[in-house]
Amino acid sequence: MALKPLQDRIVVKRLEAQEKTKSGIIVPDSAKERPQEGKIVAVGTGKILEDGGTKKLEVKTGDRVLYGKYSGSEVTIDGEEFLILKEEDVLAVVQS
Repeated sequence: MALKPLQDRIVVKRLEAQEKTKSGIIVPDSAKERPQEGKIVAVGTGKILEDGGTKKLEVKTGDRVLYGKYSGSEVTIDGEEFLILKEEDVLAVVQS
């Protein structure tokens, strides 16, 4: 099943939380924080402006992004978890 977000919304697949710290300490599942980084899997058509025009989104499918800790709505489709955000909830695009 494919998700098609509307207007200025994006669908993000969360990246997995780290299993161990940089110093080698293994983090148990109960102590892991929800990741705030994900990969965009779908984008909407853009924000509708007051004059009826559409402003294209600055992010695109495939971008790795950082978003706010409690942003968006979590959904589960076919056993996979996704996050639906507005573009304004994206804090930064991770560039490699």
